[in-house]
Amino acid sequence: MKNNDILRRIRFTFNLDDSMMMKLSSSADKKVTRAEISDWLKRDDDLGYTSMNDHELAIFLNHFIEEKRGKRDGPAPVAEKKLNNNAIFMKLKIALNLKAEDVLELLESAGFKLGKHELSAFFRKPGHKHYRECKDQVLRNFLQGMQNKYRQDVPPITKTDAPAPPKEGYQWKKKS
Repeated sequence: MKNNDILRRIRFTFNLDDSMMMKLSSSADKKVTRAEISDWLKRDDDLGYTSMNDHELAIFLNHFIEEKRGKRDGPAPVAEKKLNNNAIFMKLKIALNLKAEDVLELLESAGFKLGKHELSAFFRKPGHKHYRECKDQVLRNFLQGMQNKYRQDVPPITKTDAPAPPKEGYQWKKKS
């Protein structure tokens, strides 16, 4: 998934306004402007769209954790230069203080079934023999499950909301 898509989904799910987005996206050495936030939130094909890099998303997610859980003792966490879906998944899990059962429940609310052992493989260190890379589909369904739970003014969306199959008698066209 693109970092901008993840940022958009989090903003929508938690109904974050521009000033909160600027606060969460700024670091000690760089303040993010409203224009930068606006450019990150634009669709890929919109004029002025700017791609958000991994470091900028890591700063946002670290501040999101602090906002949801409070500051922890000791030095502030250092934002990673490179992120993958596993790290993003872990940061969101920490921010929302979720246990494995809670994560599985969110995934199931989005119509995605996953076992507890499969889930734990996403949160292992990359060198571990049971480590598994988190694919876009899993992260996308987790974000959808978050929206279903935390965004109460929007009806939940599941895979069962997909269009109905064609009526009987319909002939599928073969590709030539």
